Amino acid sequence: MTEADTLPILYVPDPRLRAKAKPVQAGDPRVPALAEKMLATMYKAPGIGLAAPQVGELLRLVVVDVRPEDKPDPMVLVNPEIVATSQELATREEGCLSLPNQFADVTRPARVKLRWTELSGAKREMEADGLLAACFQHELDHLDGVLFVDHISALKRNMLLRKLAKELKAKARDA
Repeated sequence: MTEADTLPILYVPDPRLRAKAKPVQAGDPRVPALAEKMLATMYKAPGIGLAAPQVGELLRLVVVDVRPEDKPDPMVLVNPEIVATSQELATREEGCLSLPNQFADVTRPARVKLRWTELSGAKREMEADGLLAACFQHELDHLDGVLFVDHISALKRNMLLRKLAKELKAKARDA
């Protein structure tokens, strides 16, 4: 994998991160190569999920792999949608490649049922809990312009965003 195989990740406050992504059209020839580059970008970052808007593509496309260290198990989700959520909630620490080095506890439904299309065109459905459920919800939020910091208090969100802006400004100055 070379640098040419990866894509630049957008950082907050890039307005594209707040835009609603458009559905992928069946047979869109750009999607397989985009998904491959998104996986390469996610692994290099490193991360466990990446949504197309995070690399500047406003398409409903997500890549996920919650086990990159042990045995990679990448998933490419075209036009994913959550079709059911549990009443039970779970709180876990989340971070985001578009908000580097920023973390906060986020409470979401503990279990979700997800429906999507694979690159092959096959329709899939899956129930998930734990880290995978949180990852699916986090990445699908990106498709609607929602960030994990939108799920925390305004006070915590503002603190994180100020800290991020300061770090990004220092990084740009040092570059």
